[in-house]
Amino acid sequence: MASSAFLPQSSDLNLRNRRKNFEEPGSGGRGTIDNEVDGNSRRGEKSAPAGNWSSKKRLRVGKIVTVVAVIALTLLSFYLRLYRIGANNAVVWDEAHFGKFGMYYIKHEFYHDVHPPLGKMLIGLSEKLAGFDGNFEFSSGELYPKNVNYTFMRQFNAIFGALCTPLAYFTARNMELSILGSFFIGFMVATELSYIALSKFILLDSILLFFTATTFYCLTQIHRLRREQLTKKWFLWLFSLGVSIGCVCSVKWVGLFVTLVAGIYTVTDLFAHRCDTSMPRTRYYTHWLVRIVNLIIVPFSIYLLCFKIHFAILYKSGTGDASANTLAQVNFEGNKINIGPRNVAFGSEVSIRSHGLSPNLLHSHVQMYPVGSGQRQITGYGHADDNNVWIFKHARTSGETDNEKLGELSFITDNSEIRLFHKNTRANLHSHDIPSHVSKGNYEVSGYGDEVVGDEKDDWIVEIVEQLTSANASFPLENSNILHPISSSFRLRHKELGCYLATTGLSYPTWGFKQAEIVCKNSWSKRDKSTWWNVEDHWNPEMRESEGYVPPKSKFWTDFVLTNFAMALSNNALVPDPDKFDVLESKAWEWPTLHVGLRMCGWSEHTVRYFLLGSPFNTWLSSLAIVTFMIVASCFLIQWQRQTRYFTGDQLSCFAVQHILPFIAWLLHFLPFVGMGRVTYVHHYVPALFFAIIEFGSLVDYFLRDKQKRYQVPAYLLLFSLSTYVFVIMSPVALGMTGRGTNYKHLEWLKSWKIV
Repeated sequence: MASSAFLPQSSDLNLRNRRKNFEEPGSGGRGTIDNEVDGNSRRGEKSAPAGNWSSKKRLRVGKIVTVVAVIALTLLSFYLRLYRIGANNAVVWDEAHFGKFGMYYIKHEFYHDVHPPLGKMLIGLSEKLAGFDGNFEFSSGELYPKNVNYTFMRQFNAIFGALCTPLAYFTARNMELSILGSFFIGFMVATELSYIALSKFILLDSILLFFTATTFYCLTQIHRLRREQLTKKWFLWLFSLGVSIGCVCSVKWVGLFVTLVAGIYTVTDLFAHRCDTSMPRTRYYTHWLVRIVNLIIVPFSIYLLCFKIHFAILYKSGTGDASANTLAQVNFEGNKINIGPRNVAFGSEVSIRSHGLSPNLLHSHVQMYPVGSGQRQITGYGHADDNNVWIFKHARTSGETDNEKLGELSFITDNSEIRLFHKNTRANLHSHDIPSHVSKGNYEVSGYGDEVVGDEKDDWIVEIVEQLTSANASFPLENSNILHPISSSFRLRHKELGCYLATTGLSYPTWGFKQAEIVCKNSWSKRDKSTWWNVEDHWNPEMRESEGYVPPKSKFWTDFVLTNFAMALSNNALVPDPDKFDVLESKAWEWPTLHVGLRMCGWSEHTVRYFLLGSPFNTWLSSLAIVTFMIVASCFLIQWQRQTRYFTGDQLSCFAVQHILPFIAWLLHFLPFVGMGRVTYVHHYVPALFFAIIEFGSLVDYFLRDKQKRYQVPAYLLLFSLSTYVFVIMSPVALGMTGRGTNYKHLEWLKSWKIV
């Protein structure tokens, strides 16, 4: 493998440069010390003449110096993140969210959040290890009581942030950067102000960055072993990459971006194998198989396992019940579902929950549709509410009297013609050939009329599609032709239009309170779960409750799919409110330019204050490096098209992993936020900045690589000095500011930084 991206084309000059790089450790070539660090010491030792003890001694000394330097860099990273980590003894910024989510694991209460569970389970683990009993609500700005060891919880989180430094160093070494260049990248990560600040609190960002870094590190390890594919060592790193992908995606869905980076590298690698005509087809298909197993099946299994553990721990009713389906909720300890009598009859009062991807309860209220029919709104709403209660009535066209008035019971059966009457608004569930409001091609469902006023469009036909048996094996089998609460799944077909009552997974605009859209849709499959419903709560004073009934257990796959869809819906709902000004919100263009920072806590003079801001040295220069790379890559491309520059396969491979791959990673972690409709904050740039730093370090290493040592070392000393100087000046924003704000006026390099 060539030691640099672009080498002189003369073979004699190549040989001289390689000898020079070999004899001068740290010159940028993969010399003897480099081989020692990479574990290739045998190759380095063979290069020295037999009996040349001074050369071997230099190798050992160089290796010891390198190891000591890496340890020192790691200790610096730990020190900066652990320094005065408990100075602010109040709940800071998003600790109010993630500390509380960890608390739910301690108390085993089910909750709902927009992110997958791994990071929050790790926070819960830190709280468990800290001896936390769950009796603190993590309210924003509230002081931690003495019995809550918040310092340990923060220290646990800081470990993930600190370990990103050695990961950055070894990633750079795998990319075949020089030792000095690799140390420079590691030093930038160690002293990055935003990483230090975020590592000091109970947040997900450090955990996300850690697994992002491990994923990219594993990818570079696989690149380093590209000539040893299908060996045991290569298999181990491919499996490790799959595990890391599964972990990063289980912390936040942002992990999908670095997963895509690994996917691009993998597809490119497989394409290269496809073009290799000497490779047997069986071996080529083996390459596909092992990548499918390790990079798709393994990560997805990790993701599933995290949710399996998540559901197993959270077995009690909690704040997130509304996002779960009926079977999941009714199996929670302490749930508030009123199962009621086992047979649903005309006159029964019920709440009805959807089986669709937004498992909400059928809901109505006094507000009208602003367009369409102008009748009462029908929505889906997950939380318990009086406006979720409906009464089964006889259809208007059935010609039957409401027997419940006479004290007679008539059960709801398959093919029963019914009318659903809203208890609070006294309106009937109604549909007509007016288009739905959000989705296309469906009919509006509304609340119309009253007990007297109405027409045949109030009528629906019950179709029972599934009956589940009780988890109590001794409980007698129920009549599958009768509608039962909890265990019966049914569809409601509109008698006149022939469409089915359904959820779409979409939400109404502000006029509909962002609640779920309910429509009447034409459904051609009986298995269309968006048209499935079940009775959740059931009240009927004329009937007795059955003893010994135990609801069926919920299905993991159903819970998994619905939870993930609920996460997606919650993410989509995080849009800026035009009626409110969010002082913490920022736009994507403001991150690489360092236009704004973020106050992480209260700004009283008596408070230890933290200002989330990227290091000016790291952020501005890494952003410049992104632009520089695009210019350099464009020039090289033009030269290649004009045939004035030639690239060998090794040169192209080296350039790709050192420059193209970090650039793609930065682009994938930054560009989605540019057009994202949801609200965004400074901390969303954390993973992208990591790859921008690597890109900057790679460009510096490229431009200095072939320089003489008397120029290379001073250049790096200057960069280290400038980075240290900027860090020392700006460090209070990450290490904590105390006293009067005017003492830090000199830190406001830009007027948009609200440090004072």
